[in-house]
This record gives sequence, C-alpha cells and structure tokens, in this order.
Amino acid sequence: MASLIDLRRRLRSVKNTQQITRAMKMVAAAKLRRAQDRAIAARPYAKLLREVLASVSAQAGEVKHALLAAREEKKVLVLIVAGDKGLAGAFNANVQRAAVALLAEKAGWEQVTILPIGRKALDYWKRRGRPMTEKTYSGIFARVEYAHAREIAAFLAREFTEGRADAVYAVANEFKSVMTQVVRAERILPIERSAIAVAEASRESPRQYIYEPDAATILERLLPRFLEFAVFRLLLESAAAEHAARMTAMDSATKNAGEMIDNLTLTYNRARQARITKELIEIVSGAAALE
Repeated sequence: MASLIDLRRRLRSVKNTQQITRAMKMVAAAKLRRAQDRAIAARPYAKLLREVLASVSAQAGEVKHALLAAREEKKVLVLIVAGDKGLAGAFNANVQRAAVALLAEKAGWEQVTILPIGRKALDYWKRRGRPMTEKTYSGIFARVEYAHAREIAAFLAREFTEGRADAVYAVANEFKSVMTQVVRAERILPIERSAIAVAEASRESPRQYIYEPDAATILERLLPRFLEFAVFRLLLESAAAEHAARMTAMDSATKNAGEMIDNLTLTYNRARQARITKELIEIVSGAAALE
C-alpha cells in the first residue's frame, strides 16, 4: 500500500489536473458558442448560393468554365482539415482515419498531394512522408476569417486550372451537435453542375429572375465565389466541431478526475485510520507492559 505522503501527493496532483480540465471545458464552451453561431449562420447563405448557382447554370446553358472542367482523376489534391491543438478526444484522429480510408479507396489515383490545414494534420502527414503542397496552413483556427478561405480557394483553383490537379477532395469534420461531429469526404473541384433537381424546382416556382448582365457572365463571377464559400464553410464547421469535441472531452476528464479523487480520498482515510489504530494498539500494549 502506498504511504500517506504518496497518497497526499497523488490527491494534490489529481485535484490540480481537475482544475485545469474544468477551466479548459469552460473556455471551450465559450468558444463553441461563437463558433456554433457562425457555422449555423453560414448554412442558409450556402444553401441560397447553391440554389442561385443552379438557377443561373440552367439559364446559362452550356457554359465552359475552368472550374467546371471534369477530367480523368490521375493527379489529385486532398484538402485535410484538422485542429491546431489536441485534447479534443477523437476529433483529429477521426479526420486522419477518414483521409487514410479515402486514399485506400481511391487506389487508382496516380499522384496524391496533401494540403493540410491545422497543425495536427500537418504533423500527421509530415511524419508519414506523404507529398504535401509547399503552402500549408496551421494556426488559423484561433480566429477563422474569410480571407483564409479566399486564399485557400485561390490556391486550389490555381492548382486545378493549371493542370497540377485533376480533382480536389476535402476531408473535414461537420458540426452536428455538441455531442456529434461527422467526418465528411467530398469532391469540391471540379464544381458539379448537378444541382438539376434544384434547377427543375426553380422552373416550377413562380419566382422568375431577370439577369443583368447575362447569365453566362454572372456564372463566371459566381463560380469562384461559390468555391470560396465552400472552403469557408469547411473551416467554420471544423472549428465548431473541434470546440464541441474539446468541451465534451474535458467534461469527461473532469468527471473522471472527480471519481479518482473520491477513490484516493477513501484509500487515504483508510490508510490513515489503520495507522492511528496501530499507534493506539502500540500505546496500550506499552502501558500494559509497564504494569
């Protein structure tokens, strides 16, 4: 059995750890509220932007644009969005696992380049020696800005239009609730004009649009903006999911620390009581021997 000094030391250590995890939970909860509001507020805009893109695409007819050019997928760029920090449960591990599964599923790709976003993604793929882009993004989740998305989208568009990538895929967490984050892997380039269901619905809708300038010109302007906002949504959803995962993990750690404190306190009290009882027996035995 551990000595009383060792038990007191372990109790003090666990209590200090519990204070840290409780503080981290509160910080994550405060950050989650802001990140969740931003992610949820972006969803209606994304939906409306997709509907407008479908409507304009239907009106424009067959328009050739560099971001719409579908090619055989030989050279592929994979955008992997993880966090900058750990202590968030399986948040980062789930993203890396999904990315590995995607690469295993698409074994026909001849050349795969990784674009890591977040320090955890950068460290993970650097250790595994995978080819990565020269430009990487870490430390941006302290405050996600639209400028980050614009820069990343411009880089992706440049790689795609100049032929260094035949397709761009993204693997990231999507925020569902505080307890649930879902990892999604989807192709973001070339942009698919397959929102025909939305376009057909818009034809049946009494709402009609008059375009000025013409639909083809608007589509030219709209496609880069659509890509930028798609990347921005990925970042917002991942940031909210990370804070939710960290808050849940720190809540579990705080509860586990409380259970450890209860068990250690019980063990300490038992050891202390046994020591007091032993000393009393020794005193009584010594007094009896003197009589």
